[in-house]
Amino acid sequence: MVRRFGLHTSIAGSLENAALEAVRVGANTFQIFSASPRQWRAKALDPLDIRRFRALREKHDLRPLVIHDNYLINLASCDERLREQSVAAFRGEMERAVAIGAEYLVAHPGNCKGHSMEEGIIALVRSLVEAARGLETSGLTVLLENMAGAGAVIGSRFEELADVRRYAAEFTDLAIGYCIDTCHTFSAGFDIASEAGLKKTVAEIERVLGWGNIPVIHANDSKTPLGSRLDRHQNIGAGCIGENGFRRILRHAKLRSKAFILETPHEEPGDDVRNLEALKRLATDEHR
Repeated sequence: MVRRFGLHTSIAGSLENAALEAVRVGANTFQIFSASPRQWRAKALDPLDIRRFRALREKHDLRPLVIHDNYLINLASCDERLREQSVAAFRGEMERAVAIGAEYLVAHPGNCKGHSMEEGIIALVRSLVEAARGLETSGLTVLLENMAGAGAVIGSRFEELADVRRYAAEFTDLAIGYCIDTCHTFSAGFDIASEAGLKKTVAEIERVLGWGNIPVIHANDSKTPLGSRLDRHQNIGAGCIGENGFRRILRHAKLRSKAFILETPHEEPGDDVRNLEALKRLATDEHR
């Protein structure tokens, strides 16, 4: 089995550049934004760029390709104007994902500030159904990402993500799975840094979500302690999860088939390469 390790690369200049950057640093999977993550309006993709991008992925066996949705999107908003704007933007994300051949589109579930979690989940399900209506999405799976748990954000409890997938299945054929973020998981109170805690968390995820529905793991250490509910990513091994924690995560039998994609800080030149090499080393060394 080929292990899949990658990182988030930039499409600045062209889609092709994002694939070339993944190759340069030694990744065999990668994640991109399909447009600016902080603007509602998205630039149309160049068909020639898409063809070159697809060819590069094929040549270098870069798979899966993961797109992360726009940071402005809030599919769980109970403000109808913002929700509708988010639905339109998310539909654009799906259209671009299909056009460039991405296997997965990661979505933050969103927040329902000022409303109950149940109302937020209902809004999120409505938004997913409306965004996918009439769109051919075969080959693409939307992955709901678990969250750290700050404020009224949906997804720090695995049951919330499972509810969204279950309810959405009644109204849409859109394929929905999950993306597990290690920093978010730890910050939400799941002790994946210890041997006993990892065993318990892996079993809990299997029970509630099913590991077969989780193809991608965002690999991020945490700057803040267990249960902080803060989303503060750190370089691999330099945070509260630590090298030993990641060694156990990467070597766990349930997780070896997953694509591990970094979203770690870029504070110093070469941080991306060092973090990628750390994943590879911790996945294969024999230190206990």
